[in-house]
Amino acid sequence: FKRKSAILVLLWITFCFKPAQKFFFLPELGPLSGAVGGRVKFATTLSPPERPFLSVSWDFKGVNIITSTSTNITEPGHTNRISLDRATGTLELRNLVLEDSGEYRLTIIPDRGLQRMGRITLNVYVPITAATISSPAAVLIEGQSSTTLTCEGSGSIITREWIKDGHHLHLTDSLNLGMDNRTVFIQPVLSSNHGTYQCRVSNPVSSKTASFHLTVNYGPYNVSIIGPSAAWPGHKVTMQCIADSVPPANFSWSFNGNNTNVKTSTFVIEKLEPKSIGNYTCTARNMVTMKENSTILDLRGKMIFIGHAFIVGIKIGLVASFSSCSAFLLYTPPRLQMICIF
Repeated sequence: FKRKSAILVLLWITFCFKPAQKFFFLPELGPLSGAVGGRVKFATTLSPPERPFLSVSWDFKGVNIITSTSTNITEPGHTNRISLDRATGTLELRNLVLEDSGEYRLTIIPDRGLQRMGRITLNVYVPITAATISSPAAVLIEGQSSTTLTCEGSGSIITREWIKDGHHLHLTDSLNLGMDNRTVFIQPVLSSNHGTYQCRVSNPVSSKTASFHLTVNYGPYNVSIIGPSAAWPGHKVTMQCIADSVPPANFSWSFNGNNTNVKTSTFVIEKLEPKSIGNYTCTARNMVTMKENSTILDLRGKMIFIGHAFIVGIKIGLVASFSSCSAFLLYTPPRLQMICIF
């Protein structure tokens, strides 16, 4: 009887007095977002009036969920889930479920003045609790293989964002995304595709990120020898061979076309002698791609000035002596110079 009386009073006020309507919007710039099991508050821009509102009413999908006059009348499905601030019309909704998504309308009848109305939309999401990236198990070789990366997650997934090595994924002729960003297609794989991929799945209330390291076997490329092109006789010489390769390349060395027993990336000459002068070749080989590349370092001894002599008539006086080396004479009148090259 009390519920019917309240409704009759509200109808009598509405239709007998026929107040004009004033529309206002709740302050949020867009739809509200909430998580299943969580809570949201529909806050208004109204300040408490000097005289209490005659009626505050909230509707959801055309159904009245709460009306407050002298008493509060709550729709059974929202009992113990909503709280209303009659002074401002603000509504709090708790224990959210997906079915709470939709448009909410507020109608306020003041003691004096125009009827006020507002509306706002609520979207409820299942929180994302996990994310994974999967890819077919295979040995990938540059230029010969293709693959896919698939991103999955649990919860209400609204967006998927792909990142590679800390940067937003760059699409190319050989790397593309599916329409929903769920799958990355790489055909064929290139050395530039090697690295760590991340997929971030998100909705307005939660997000998760998954990581996956994609191995692309390639190379060896850019084989080079780090070491001196000339060194002093008797000094130690170290040469380091490097190459861009996945997996790391195997190395072998040859000297003047003859194989050596050195099978590491480093070649060491403990004491440089004339017989150590010549061409050092480093060969890098990838045991997965079965490709190899080589480079050569021409190692020479440094020049030493041994001495000079002056030509007076046909007499030559040598000022300094020298040890075994490749030597030549340089005549710049009236001086004769001897240069020794190891």
